Amino acid sequence: MKNLEIVQKLYEAFAARDREAILEIFDPEIVWVQNEGFPGGGTHIGSDKVLNDVFGAFRVEWDSWDAIVSHWFDAAEAVVVLGEYRGVNKATGKSMQSAFAHVYWICDSRIVRFQQYTDTLMVARAMGRDPYVVERK
Repeated sequence: MKNLEIVQKLYEAFAARDREAILEIFDPEIVWVQNEGFPGGGTHIGSDKVLNDVFGAFRVEWDSWDAIVSHWFDAAEAVVVLGEYRGVNKATGKSMQSAFAHVYWICDSRIVRFQQYTDTLMVARAMGRDPYVVERK
């Protein structure tokens, strides 16, 4: 399977909330870098930690959350995905939209690293948070 197909399969698994399929795609020691100020922000190492700390944060904080892909780019050992987040926050009822860029690095047909780029201001506003204060655990 090509790297681009692996990442596309990951987005299908995300949409289906298929934990087992996601774990098959992630390297067990995946490094996941999520923007500070974003739900699950920070660097997370390990597939279970990513699923629990990153994706668990979305289930707790958002009524709906979608990552809508507009472009896919195969860049040899990496894949770049462009799109837009859309969500409705549980606590405030506010909706948000924010463009994103995701970079995935693949080795031996598994995703070994992820880096997120997005505007966390839109997320902070929807969550009713001060966008200039980063909450760390």
